[in-house]
Amino acid sequence: MDVGAYEAKTHLPRLLARVARGERITITKHGVPVAVLAPVAPEKRSVGRTAEALKAWRRGHVLGDLALRDLIAEGRR
Repeated sequence: MDVGAYEAKTHLPRLLARVARGERITITKHGVPVAVLAPVAPEKRSVGRTAEALKAWRRGHVLGDLALRDLIAEGRR
């Protein structure tokens, strides 16, 4: 979608809502493209950061006297 600079200024909240839904909008000045409004790519998490987050989560969740093996066996019944 192409939008003139004046229209973009006037309707920026509406355009941002469209971009948030995944649309890409080109802003033109006198018919010449000068900028693009585009969704931000989701942050890619490294394997190391994901593993650290999982370890931190596990530290806060204790099974008590239950064994993981027993829980797995119970889930299979």
